[in-house]
Amino acid sequence: MTAGCLQGRVAVVTGGGRGLGRSYALALAQHGASVVVNDLGSDLHGEGLDPSAAQSVAGEITASGGQAITSGHDVSDWAQAKALIETTVKRFGRIDVLINNAGILRDRLFANMSEDDWDAVIRVHLKGHAAPARHAMDYWRSETKAGRQVKASIIHTTSVAGLVGSFGQANYAAAKLAVVGLSRTLALEGVKYGVRSNAVSPSARTRIETSLQPPPAGIFDTFSPDNVAPLICWLARADCPATGQVFQAYGNRIGIIAPSAIAVDVRADGRWTIEDVDKALAGQLPNLPKLGDFVEGLPV
Repeated sequence: MTAGCLQGRVAVVTGGGRGLGRSYALALAQHGASVVVNDLGSDLHGEGLDPSAAQSVAGEITASGGQAITSGHDVSDWAQAKALIETTVKRFGRIDVLINNAGILRDRLFANMSEDDWDAVIRVHLKGHAAPARHAMDYWRSETKAGRQVKASIIHTTSVAGLVGSFGQANYAAAKLAVVGLSRTLALEGVKYGVRSNAVSPSARTRIETSLQPPPAGIFDTFSPDNVAPLICWLARADCPATGQVFQAYGNRIGIIAPSAIAVDVRADGRWTIEDVDKALAGQLPNLPKLGDFVEGLPV
């Protein structure tokens, strides 16, 4: 990617203080974007506040000659998400890119999961995507109505867990699949406002996925968060053609997943009988392509 391809673009990165969000923020700034590093600084379970992580990333950007500010807005709160967008526009005069990346975990077997564990994860991962996207969409709609050209991009974070399921993560998996539906809907609604929307499932070493150790020096680090950042920067470009897509990215691989594809299409002569359904479908199931074959062994 050519340096400066994001010059003049303004990007918000939620959960930008650590892991993937940090890599995204630094890469966006490296290629010319002004960046709002949004992070509450909560722990893995969504508890506590610590602005130092966001401040550290913003400091790295400004020390390298880039432009960045921090944000401690709670993106899962409707009013604070609105304030995040307003703060961005007030400081930089616009917003072009929204990267919804913030997340927490509350892993439990479903039979043991508390209501609070369910609500907290759904709130951060799903409402925490929807709330800032809603207010950004409103801003871009207003810009379009005012006659100003918009070339905006929303980048959502989904997961292998949402696409194929994940033992002990019903709350997380449910939210991450819902994010796909949100992203594809915003892609449809965003067309007339100049807004693209895509979802990325990144497999990388973060504080959510701690089992992956770095390789020895000189060996390609397959699960470095930095491997995903070029895809994010491409999706952030004003001239990027992608919208309504779901990407799986890790190491040196990028896959495009078609969640609406129909692998089997069988028909009956009139209304189905149970016996005919069994005859038509039971033999098909073992032979169907499985998304799990592509993502087998990847972290969620």
